[in-house]
Amino acid sequence: MRTEVLRLDDRFGEEYAGRYVFTEISWAKRSRIIQKHTRYHPVSGQIVKADYVAIQAETIWASLKEQPPQKPVTLKKLLSEGEDGIPVELGELLSHTVNKLNNISLEETRFLSEPYEDRNPTQPSQTSASAKNSAGPPPNSPNNQPKQSNNSS
Repeated sequence: MRTEVLRLDDRFGEEYAGRYVFTEISWAKRSRIIQKHTRYHPVSGQIVKADYVAIQAETIWASLKEQPPQKPVTLKKLLSEGEDGIPVELGELLSHTVNKLNNISLEETRFLSEPYEDRNPTQPSQTSASAKNSAGPPPNSPNNQPKQSNNSS
């Protein structure tokens, strides 16, 4: 598994200064984190609700293997929305590091960062144009006109 080391100065505060070691997490671990914080519709299987902040925080926490002795980063701090949370720029740095380490694509990162309510749940298929063309000639084309019958009774 790959490893990434961050050495932070005191730009985020003295409490966060030090050496952080992150390791790549397994596909199974990542899938379990996503499933834990995502609710699916029982019939359609579409996402009903997802806590993307919790998914990202737990991914950071699962990847974090070493940190300074004072243990400044906790899951509680990663999830906190108050004054006791992680500074925004530090959270972004940790997210970027972990996403790169775990091969989370730019598209997935945008998906995790974008508020759920702003998303269009039905995205156009990449193959919709080819699917339309594969059905044969258009209904009004010369090759698709009804043929007259010469049957006489």
